[in-house]
Amino acid sequence: MLVTGATGRVGSLVVENLTRAGVPVRALTRRAEAVATFPPDVEVVTGDLTVPDSLETALRDVSTVFLVWTAPPDTVPAVVERLAAQAGRIVFLSSPHRTPHPFFQQANPMAELHDRIERLIAASGAESTIIRPGMFASNAFAWWAPAIRAGQPVRWPYGGAETAPVDDRDVAAVAARTLHGDGHAGGDHVVTGPESLGQAEQVAIIGEVLGRPIEFQELSPDEFRRETAATWPGPVVDMLLAAWGATMGRPAFVTSTVLDVLGSAPRTFRQSVADHVAEFVSSPANR
Repeated sequence: MLVTGATGRVGSLVVENLTRAGVPVRALTRRAEAVATFPPDVEVVTGDLTVPDSLETALRDVSTVFLVWTAPPDTVPAVVERLAAQAGRIVFLSSPHRTPHPFFQQANPMAELHDRIERLIAASGAESTIIRPGMFASNAFAWWAPAIRAGQPVRWPYGGAETAPVDDRDVAAVAARTLHGDGHAGGDHVVTGPESLGQAEQVAIIGEVLGRPIEFQELSPDEFRRETAATWPGPVVDMLLAAWGATMGRPAFVTSTVLDVLGSAPRTFRQSVADHVAEFVSSPANR
């Protein structure tokens, strides 16, 4: 079984889940030095999605591939064709762009790429399963932790916009189960957390876990654009603002996928925060 994106936040957890289940795993990485980051029972091979011919060794004797697209889109057709011909089964980490909820229906270049990849997989004749995570809880950690560590207010737009943050570990566990379990061919799984929470409410939960109040200061969309102009790509900011604005006044889209696939409840946002307290009290360099 081949895992691409094996050093990423989901791919690395998929590798952990598969090895824990006793499934032989081959991890694809672009950097040879990444070998040291994997357990000794994981076979690590180098390859690059931008160079389809470099995947030959990685795909040898592989029947199933976990595909995370982490490269420019130019080589998508050639890579999908190679995966379909040599592996035959693809589990693809996509996005919920087909979900009829306004949060997921905004213009989004990544969703457009995911849609293209899905269509190519379908046309290839390969057996497939699509994994569609919603908003990752870890996004909130990355966005808000710097201000929280500094004891500053969280300055953010659309405090009332509701999402259903999903723990990275739950997404990876669902992906791993569909990779090695039976009955998941043709599956199309939107994976969310168990509850719809406003963004200001999420910040309040972080404060409750940390044992101190955290002020939430509402920004207008234009204020947010100005504050992120030096560090965030403009199209990403526009996409997020459109998504948050579109979902105001309605609950987030929540699924039972984690329970259905794993037989256990997904982690709540509070649980995710509690398991990552270090994110909010110390800088990455000090952890």
